[in-house]
Amino acid sequence: MKQQYYNWHFVNNNNSLLRQVTAGKIFTQSNASIFAPITGVQFSNTPTTYRRTFGTYTLSNKTEPGWIVELYINNVMVNFMKADASGFYSFEVPMVYGNSVVKLRFYGPWGEEHSSEQYINIPFNFMPLQQFEYTVTAGIVEDDKKSRFTRVNLNYGLSRRLTIGGGMEYLSSLATGKLMPYLTASMRLGSKLLLSGERTHGVRTVGIISYRTPSNFQADFNYTKYDIGQTAIKYNYLEEKKATFSMPFRGTKFSAFTRLTIDEVTLVKSKFTSAEMLLSAVVARVSANLTTYAVITDRNPLVYSNLATSFHLPAGIRFTPQVQYEYRRKNFSMLRADIEKTISNKGFLNLTYEKNFVTNIQSMAIGLRYNFSFAQTFFNVHQGNGMTTMMQSARGSLLYDNSTGYFGTNNQNNVGRGGVILVPFLDLNCNGKREENEPAVTGLNLRSNGGRIEHNNRDTTIRIVGLEAYNDYIIELDKNSFDNVAWQIRKPKIQVAIDPNNFKRIEVPVAVVGEVSGSILVTGEKEMSGLGRMIVNIYDQNSILVARTLTEADGFFSYAGLSPGNYTATVDAAQLTKLRMVVASSSNGSFTIKPGIEGDVQDGLQFVLKKKEGLNQ
Repeated sequence: MKQQYYNWHFVNNNNSLLRQVTAGKIFTQSNASIFAPITGVQFSNTPTTYRRTFGTYTLSNKTEPGWIVELYINNVMVNFMKADASGFYSFEVPMVYGNSVVKLRFYGPWGEEHSSEQYINIPFNFMPLQQFEYTVTAGIVEDDKKSRFTRVNLNYGLSRRLTIGGGMEYLSSLATGKLMPYLTASMRLGSKLLLSGERTHGVRTVGIISYRTPSNFQADFNYTKYDIGQTAIKYNYLEEKKATFSMPFRGTKFSAFTRLTIDEVTLVKSKFTSAEMLLSAVVARVSANLTTYAVITDRNPLVYSNLATSFHLPAGIRFTPQVQYEYRRKNFSMLRADIEKTISNKGFLNLTYEKNFVTNIQSMAIGLRYNFSFAQTFFNVHQGNGMTTMMQSARGSLLYDNSTGYFGTNNQNNVGRGGVILVPFLDLNCNGKREENEPAVTGLNLRSNGGRIEHNNRDTTIRIVGLEAYNDYIIELDKNSFDNVAWQIRKPKIQVAIDPNNFKRIEVPVAVVGEVSGSILVTGEKEMSGLGRMIVNIYDQNSILVARTLTEADGFFSYAGLSPGNYTATVDAAQLTKLRMVVASSSNGSFTIKPGIEGDVQDGLQFVLKKKEGLNQ
């Protein structure tokens, strides 16, 4: 049961007192070391929406080579990237106001996906001026002792540059210090220097400094001092010091990232220091990563370097060699090579060879991944250390919508996400509501700022799947989707909020409008001629002005976009007065637009103007 994830989540971002309620497996930060999931409830007035940013924070780490890493802030994907040849990735995380859930999702080249997302704690928490947020968590830790856990976290924007916070944490399984009150503070000095501090009674004191130059060089300093005899954190550390220096480089044909990390840990009777120097670069279609590690203790230091490169070769082949060199032994300790071949843009064939010179073990593996429309499938055979193992897997999603009776499949994970089903129809009476006699229509084109668009020509519906829950999306309808000019989309933009694990049905009215046309002539000494730039007003049956149009140079006018009904067309009276003209004669200015699938056209309207009598020409 520890490996099962279940969750009920209620969201109402319009309620400033209580915006979120979560029950089930919950995520929460904790000062104490908790290595098992928590089952309980959580209340918060923190919104799920993505809020205004005031800066960025560099987040870098490692996963598997070639994996896709997606960055989410409050369930909104803000960026994604592909890990380099060694698995390194780096993000500029936007820092938003208030408590934010920052998490990463990992997708492997063979269809793998991390079953548990990584939640990242940005050490700086800023609130807008005089704004207050809280989060209350209570539950049972699924460990051997069934520990009871409670945490109350409060934050308040004391000024635009200073946020103070605090709270209380309780863990029943601790031998001493079960109740842990704490205080926090985050401060901005200028636009580049950030300070953060935390004091947890009986546990630890933490200080963090982050500084960034205009050239994006960033320096981070972390210092943690643990209280002697504390039992909340499962380490026997006394002090921990960490310094990180990073700098990106970008050119017209290359990009690179460097990072130096120095970490010193003080124990009761010993001290050890570790360092890491990393250089990751992409030039053209070649990716390379050189990382050197050093661990310095009272014994012999361990220093080794790892070089990984990735080459894109012709015929859809990617070659990734990797080698590791240990300086104390003055010898190579590991050699690895991966070859990947693309198959029909839907599958990948992979061959891997690895040799460990320290253990004298070598292994080989061959795998095949193929993406069907309904599932991603994977088959792998691995041979090494005298053993042969085989693995097969398939992953995908089942999608169902009760309102339209839709049941389908998808090869992506859609659990926790939502979708939209658009049902376009011909709005014959142009009232924006679908009547029984109004048929569905095909051919509507649209764009969405997220998700995957799927057209179903059998029932004319359009589905957008894979949308992040609690996020607002903009759907833009193409006004030029139809060949019939009488079919018009009057509201081309739709904003929709997504609910998790649900389809939202949106009926899209395509108005079937009518057209009216005619001409305006002026009498002269010899003959009549057309008069341009004259204003024609169109009134409905309630004498309300609904449209205006101008005549062309030859006196012709037309207007398309009238709903079915009775109308009257007149020449603008104010313009006639200004021109000192009157209507000498006209055909009946009244006309009727009839409802119909192809629309209606009323033409032949004619107005003849002349100068008022008694005036000079």
